[in-house]
Amino acid sequence: MTGSFRTDDAHGEDHAPVRVAIRREYVFQEAKNLVDDLPAWTLVSADDASMVLVCDRKGGLLSGTSRVTIRCEGPEDIPSCTVTVESESQGGLRSRDRANVAEFVRPFRRRVC
Repeated sequence: MTGSFRTDDAHGEDHAPVRVAIRREYVFQEAKNLVDDLPAWTLVSADDASMVLVCDRKGGLLSGTSRVTIRCEGPEDIPSCTVTVESESQGGLRSRDRANVAEFVRPFRRRVC
């Protein structure tokens, strides 16, 4: 089964973009730190210039591995950053993309807000 889910303000707090009044490079570093702390998550690539993380989230018996993309966007010299998360799954019997987004957003919001 394939599926995808991305943060959007219409989805509620655990599934909405995270907006903070912190410089984006600090927010990006904290996102990297969180990925290292989450079980079953592996950092595939980190683009420091565009502030994009690409991660794999291993699924269980029924769900395959999901590709999760985390983007930190905002002005370069102003403390303002918006973090969006998108999960795309391939394989498995069920998609857990919505759960993947919440699995990152909940603890991330606690760390930066």
